[in-house]
Amino acid sequence: MTARSPWMALPVLCLPMLIVSMDVSVLFFAVPYIAADLEPSPAQQLWIFDIYGFVLAGLLLTMGSLADRIGHRRLLMWGAAGFGAASLLAALSTSAEMLILSRAVLAIAGATLMPSTLALIRHVFDDDADRAKAVAAWNAVLAGGVALGPIISGLLLEHFWWGSVFLINIPVMLALLVVAPILLPGDTADPARRVDVLSAVLALGAVLPTVYAIKEFAADGWSWGASAALLAGIVVGVVFVWRQRRLADPLVDLGLLGDRRFSVSVWTNLICMFALLGNSILVTQYLQSVLGLDPLVAALWSVLPSVAVALAAPAAAIVAGRWGRPAVMAAGLVFGAAGYAVLAGLTGQHSLVVVLVASGMLAAGIVATTSVVADHVIGVAPRDRVGATSGLLETSSELGGALGIAVLGSVVNVVYRTVFPAGLGPVEAGRSLAGAVGSVGSGSAGSMPGAEAADVLDAARHAFVTGMTAAAWTGAAVLMSTAILVIWATYTAPGRENRDRAENDQLIQNSEKVSDTARNMPEIDSRADS
Repeated sequence: MTARSPWMALPVLCLPMLIVSMDVSVLFFAVPYIAADLEPSPAQQLWIFDIYGFVLAGLLLTMGSLADRIGHRRLLMWGAAGFGAASLLAALSTSAEMLILSRAVLAIAGATLMPSTLALIRHVFDDDADRAKAVAAWNAVLAGGVALGPIISGLLLEHFWWGSVFLINIPVMLALLVVAPILLPGDTADPARRVDVLSAVLALGAVLPTVYAIKEFAADGWSWGASAALLAGIVVGVVFVWRQRRLADPLVDLGLLGDRRFSVSVWTNLICMFALLGNSILVTQYLQSVLGLDPLVAALWSVLPSVAVALAAPAAAIVAGRWGRPAVMAAGLVFGAAGYAVLAGLTGQHSLVVVLVASGMLAAGIVATTSVVADHVIGVAPRDRVGATSGLLETSSELGGALGIAVLGSVVNVVYRTVFPAGLGPVEAGRSLAGAVGSVGSGSAGSMPGAEAADVLDAARHAFVTGMTAAAWTGAAVLMSTAILVIWATYTAPGRENRDRAENDQLIQNSEKVSDTARNMPEIDSRADS
């Protein structure tokens, strides 16, 4: 790598993330086609969607730690091969069960790609400023993939069968297998590291039921089953933390969380994903159910805020080099909160431009913040733990996104049911905007006069916009509170931003000393026995 520019490796590290993030949303338009072909039950249809996110979130910590042990490039290539094979299996699925299994394997492979690519950026880019720009580009691609997924899906489905949305993954993964050995370093493994299998099981047992419970709360509100799942996730999470504290070579180095700025950075990343995905679910419903846009047209409009993302990510890296990371984090959070404020204050039932501007502001602020957060987190991580630390960061992203959808979606639902006039239209209309649109558009509309149907839709849209306003103010408050937390954590911590480099170096040295001591413990014990 010394004779070759590290920037040649960046596209190799970004392209897999584009595909992985696209697979989160690529099925949005394909559902009717899959339902007609495979005839899944309602439960199976939900699992076709949800299994990918569940497994991905549950395995990121383990795969990051495994990458540190066997080498980040090696695991990246294993993941690419698995992702390509699973994509082919998904495209050729002949039953709902086969497609669910394929999506689960896709998630396992995706969990190997995410921490490996971010860790390799740390190893490839030695210069701090260059690494910050590379992380910004990686982060922008990751955010943009979710927006591109529905568009690519819609375009393919106009000309091909539903399996084509999976086949587009294969050429990218084949190209990665060819160029990765040429452009990426292969000497990043630490064979002395061990991956604690019980910790891996506990991580999965903590994350999966927690994400499941959050999604259930968002979809159906409180229930005993979802509450039991959340409690189980919390209990297993406590056991996981207890075990990490007792292990000489833990899956997650909890010592890093003892640094206030590191732990606040991880929390900030969670809140950013809370805000970004929470807004995404609000805007998607607004474009389709309030404005009445077709799904593909709505997806095309939703790409416009991504332009702000493309500009904000590299600008954040440049500004952070001059004014410091905390200033960019706080400013990005405040700018994102301002986007939510615009959404809350100016949105009506015919406000396409307002919604797009507000979403662009929010996306720009959030991506600027997450770019410098990711750079900081992998920058302070010990080189032999950068994969596991990347997995921790990305797990916080998955949890934050699920929380955003659940919390902001619940705010919308509560306000909707309060505002919608009692006794107007079918029962379904009083529960949600989707219920109102579905009931008026179904056979029940035949017994409903046109004027009454119009009244139901108008009341439903008004109730949703009112709920959307409340959710936007909630998101703005959460982002502003986090900005205050960032300022407190960074500017009141021992040592200011101008001493960050020295403290980070010391943190790395201390962590590496702990790791070296842990690896030498068996040798020390054997000498003592002799």
